[in-house]
Amino acid sequence: MQPGYPILSTIIALPLIGALMIVLMKRSQGAVIRWTALLVSLATFLLSMPLYSYFDKTTPDMQFTETHAWVPSWGVNYALGVDGISVLFVLLATLLSILCVTVSWNSITEKTKEFYAALLLIEASMVGVFGSLDLFLFYIFWEAMLIPMFILIGVWGGANRVYAAIKFFLYTLVGSVLMLVGIMVLYIHTGKSFDIVTMMTTTYPLHLQFMLFWAFFAAFAVKVPMWPLHTWLPDAHTEAPTAGSVILAGILIKMGAYGFLRFSLPLFPEATKAMAPAMMVLSVIAILYGGIICLAQTDVKRLIAYSSVSHMGFVTLGIFALNTQGIQGGIVQMINHGIVTGALFLCVGIIYERTHTRLIADYGGAATVLPVFASFFMVLTLASIGLPGTNGFIGEFLIILGGFSASKTMGALAALGVIIGAAYMLWLYQRVFFLDVSPKVRGLRDMDFREFLTVAPLIVLVLWIGVYPASLLRFTDASTQRIVERLNTAGHRQTAQQTSEAAK
Repeated sequence: MQPGYPILSTIIALPLIGALMIVLMKRSQGAVIRWTALLVSLATFLLSMPLYSYFDKTTPDMQFTETHAWVPSWGVNYALGVDGISVLFVLLATLLSILCVTVSWNSITEKTKEFYAALLLIEASMVGVFGSLDLFLFYIFWEAMLIPMFILIGVWGGANRVYAAIKFFLYTLVGSVLMLVGIMVLYIHTGKSFDIVTMMTTTYPLHLQFMLFWAFFAAFAVKVPMWPLHTWLPDAHTEAPTAGSVILAGILIKMGAYGFLRFSLPLFPEATKAMAPAMMVLSVIAILYGGIICLAQTDVKRLIAYSSVSHMGFVTLGIFALNTQGIQGGIVQMINHGIVTGALFLCVGIIYERTHTRLIADYGGAATVLPVFASFFMVLTLASIGLPGTNGFIGEFLIILGGFSASKTMGALAALGVIIGAAYMLWLYQRVFFLDVSPKVRGLRDMDFREFLTVAPLIVLVLWIGVYPASLLRFTDASTQRIVERLNTAGHRQTAQQTSEAAK
């Protein structure tokens, strides 16, 4: 059973309409602009909730599908749908969009209408990326998100915002151009069709798979970002406004890992299996490198940014373990990382509004002055290090389990990364919230009602998923099994070909 309206088109169109309404408003209508952005993002989230309640968790097939001819002469369709993987990211994107509006309520005082219009454009693009079933449409949404995010960092960011914005733009653009080449090759090979579902049922020659794997890798690895293509992320996170950091951590860097799951594994299974050991090595390097770099950071926002490099290393390790536990753990960890790290950036933004400093040395004793804020940050810290009972545990557990199944060495090194993660997060908490009360912290007011409501939903999800992880795993199970089956089939086909060649 599905709702009686085109749900995916609705939750893409509504933010676009909201952005247009805001652009047509006068700059002096700051309050009206804020409330319009809030109501539009809230309505978009509420209209997306049937995705959760109506979703059939027993099938890996695409659901809530809609297809309309767009450019028939090119074989381009406006095709949308979600499976058990993408549906969770659509819901996360619509939720985080609300929180980005509320956290920016008082901090964005200049060019207000442009800021909130950009936020709503980003929301529409995010949903479009995860809902596209046409590769041409996917690429349009993939690139469309780049422009408002570039503007968000470059206009409302910190002192080095222009450098960070240009670096972000160049890294992602170069990778995307290479993916475009791969898309055109696929288009020609499949008989001039951009239909993703058809592509998933097509078998490609091994040499073509390798070429396309690397073409798509260029775009996805930059977005994740995998080591050594990660250097744009700390700069972008550090200089972006709070809402930009939340979107980057919560959704944008998940698009790369989602791309691996949606395209690389099912479309190029033989190439994926051949490259999996190298991908796992790069993932473990990211885990350890990101964690060690965190120990040396003096900027709280930059520390959390580098922690994303480490955490996304866990995600790609799980994906390229190529087994059920690893892939499912990678998907769950993507959602969990979006919740936890998004909430951490919200918290950093909240305290930055009061102190106007991100240096860890300027803090100290915040637990005495800000007890509610300290409590929220403690829950998020424990979730970040994967404490049982929080959402961070189940994802890392499944990833390490899958990693051990694929390679005991990689699994052991990933487990070492968990220890490093606990070290830098607990040390951060000690320096910010304990010790003597810093002059920068003394006299600060605790979280107000708006800030409480901004962070509280993510705290609830941290605890809910931690106690009841089946609420996510039931969605991803059928889709994960289909990916693993396709990989196994490819492995058997490759073995048979090698046996035949040896016999000859």
